[in-house]
Amino acid sequence: MTATTRSPRSLRTLLLAAVAGAALTGLSMAPATAQSAGPYCLWAGDAFAQGARVHAGGWDFGCRTDLFGAARWNLEGTSGRADTVGNPGAFGNPVGRFSPGARQPGTSYNDYCVGNQLIEGTEDVYEAVPATGGLFWRAAGPISQWRFDGAAPEQTWRTSSLCRDGELF
Repeated sequence: MTATTRSPRSLRTLLLAAVAGAALTGLSMAPATAQSAGPYCLWAGDAFAQGARVHAGGWDFGCRTDLFGAARWNLEGTSGRADTVGNPGAFGNPVGRFSPGARQPGTSYNDYCVGNQLIEGTEDVYEAVPATGGLFWRAAGPISQWRFDGAAPEQTWRTSSLCRDGELF
């Protein structure tokens, strides 16, 4: 291995280039940071600023932050208002579509088995909850807690014949 020596002039040039690059990076990031009002909450893919309130399923949700500064929806109480956001139902991974705390009516995506009996996902309301590296839907209450302004999710197409020893086939 041979040692490479650099002249003081080339070292100074490298140092100036590094400082200039860092300054440009800082300048390009500064306006975006200054305009940001904090982390945005997601609901059905739409972004809402901190402090925003939405109405869904007869409930009022507020966009807030958790103890770590991450965006989340807080259940603020019941609401007599019509839905102000889309409610496609709890299907698929909520990452990129919903922030923690958002609730949705269950769908056949949430079906599961207990022994040889099918438990329909449409029987519950689900909440997006954080997990290591992402989010998942967790049952938060019976579907009777959700008020539908429009059509309810379709009933499951599955039957108990697809359940065997707690496994859904």
